[in-house]
This record gives sequence, structure tokens and C-alpha cells, in this order.
Amino acid sequence: MIVDSAVYRKGVRVKVDCGTRDYPALLAAADEEHDFVWVGLADPAEAELAEVAAAFGLHPLAVEDALNAHQRPKLDKYADSLFLTLRTLWYIDEDDAVETGEINIFIGARYVVTVRHGAGSELHTRRVDLEADADVLGHGPSAVVYAVCDRVVDDYEAVAASLQEDVDQVEASVFSPERTNDSVRIYTLKREVAEMRRAVFPLKEPMRQLADGKVEGIDPKAAPFFADVYDHVARTAEAIDELDILLTAAFQGHLARISVQQNDDMRKISAGVALAAAPTLIAGVYGMNFTHMPELDWTFGYPFALGLMALIVAGLWVFFKKSGWL
Repeated sequence: MIVDSAVYRKGVRVKVDCGTRDYPALLAAADEEHDFVWVGLADPAEAELAEVAAAFGLHPLAVEDALNAHQRPKLDKYADSLFLTLRTLWYIDEDDAVETGEINIFIGARYVVTVRHGAGSELHTRRVDLEADADVLGHGPSAVVYAVCDRVVDDYEAVAASLQEDVDQVEASVFSPERTNDSVRIYTLKREVAEMRRAVFPLKEPMRQLADGKVEGIDPKAAPFFADVYDHVARTAEAIDELDILLTAAFQGHLARISVQQNDDMRKISAGVALAAAPTLIAGVYGMNFTHMPELDWTFGYPFALGLMALIVAGLWVFFKKSGWL
């Protein structure tokens, strides 16, 4: 659907006597130097996007990518326009899940068209913030591109912080004295880190190009702002690598603890078998009933056998206790 559309002149929204879908009228109203139109769409139908594409002359390959979504972050350059794809992220803490969406941006000399898929990184509040800062918005489409990129990357850092909290919980659980089964959660978190990696790492190159200030169609004066976004992307990428390393270490620690616990269990089982084996041996010897066995006619033979069993078991129990097997 069409979220909003407007004409901006010197960073100020211009009132235009037409509907939000009357794109030719919006373009006609942007008749002064540096005027531009910003159209925002959310999960548009094919017909809606085709209408916008026809009005602004958007490249058909870019339109196809924006409609289908699930694109890799990229910056494509066409004859008279740019096409930027961003993956949006948000975190559902209850499920340890990183959910993804997408924002596609068409950038021309007199227009910006944003196409959002999914619930992440909504842009209406960003538009309101920009409209309150005419100095920034006065830089034209470049200001809109920067504002959208900045919002998306800020969300990346928020997701990374949430993942860090969950990784800290997993580490505490793995190395706690209690027996825990953390392998499933570790695997889940590693999958979410991989999902985040697919969104963040490919974006480094487009942001680097924008930060260099050599992308045609983007105001070179905006380069320092994109450099700040690039710095945040790089920092988030480093955080992702660190999270992946921590989860790998936690999984290895989990396996090591399982091995130690199994060895401990085997020691206890072995000690229990030894405690049972000594009385069984004595009972087996005295249960053979040979005629000339000593002690068969001894009055205290039975209490002696029981006492010998108890003495050996007690000795073994003390030995195993001191050795840490029990």
C-alpha cells in the first residue's frame, strides 16, 4: 500500500492539491531546483508498484527485485538512477529468533521511492523526524537515503545487543554447576547469527561506496554521514564474528562438560560395581558347599562372613570417597 507521498522543497514539505497516488501531479509540482518527491510503499501489490514504476520511469529489473524481495543487500547503478537494497532485522526474544524484512530504495534526481517488506524498520517516524529537520532534508534524495540506512543499521546494533544478552545467558548456563542441555539453544542462536550475517556483511561494500562520495546521484557532501553508517555496519559485523566465536566456544565447552559428566558417571558406576562385587565374591566362595572347606563347622562362620563383607565394603567406600569417585 501507499504509506505516504509528498513533494519537498528546501527541506520543507510542499502542499500539493492532488492525491497521494497522483504521481504525475507530484512530479509536476517538484518544478524548482533541488525539489524532489518521496513516495513510500509498504508490501505493495504488483499493480501498485507497476503504477509507480511507470510514473517515475523505474528500471524493470530493479522493479522486479523490489517486488519479489528476498534480495541480497546491494547497490545497482542504472543510466539515470540508483537502486539500493537493505535487509531489515528485528529480534523476538521469546523465540531467540532474528526476523528479516527488506527495504528497496529507488533514487533519482527528483525522486526517492522506498519499498518496504516486513515489519522491521518502519519509515514513517523517520520521515517525520526528517521533516522536522529542514537543514538535513534540504540535501534532497541523498538525505532520505542516509536517513533510511541509518535507521536500518541502528536496528542491526539493537539486534546484536539482544543476541549478546542471550549468548551471555548460554555461557552462564553451560559453565554452571548444574546439568543443563544447551546444545539446542546454541544451535538456534548460531542460525540467527548466520541470518544476521547475511544481512550485514553484504551491506559493507555499498556503504563503503557511498562513504567514498563517488556514487553518481548521491550528493558528495553526504559522504561523511554515510561514513558514519559504514562505521556502524563494520562495528556490527565485528560483533557478529565475536558472537559466532563465543557460541562455538560455548558449544565446545558444553561437549567437554558432557564428556566430564559421563566420566564422572562411569566412575560412580564402577565404584558401585566394586562395592557389590566384594560381598558377592565372599558369598560365592562360601556358597560352594565343599565337604572339607574350613569354617563350615565353625559356630561363628556366618557372622564372620557377614562382617568381612561389611568391612571390605566400608573400606572400599572410604577409598572411593577420598578419591572423589562417590
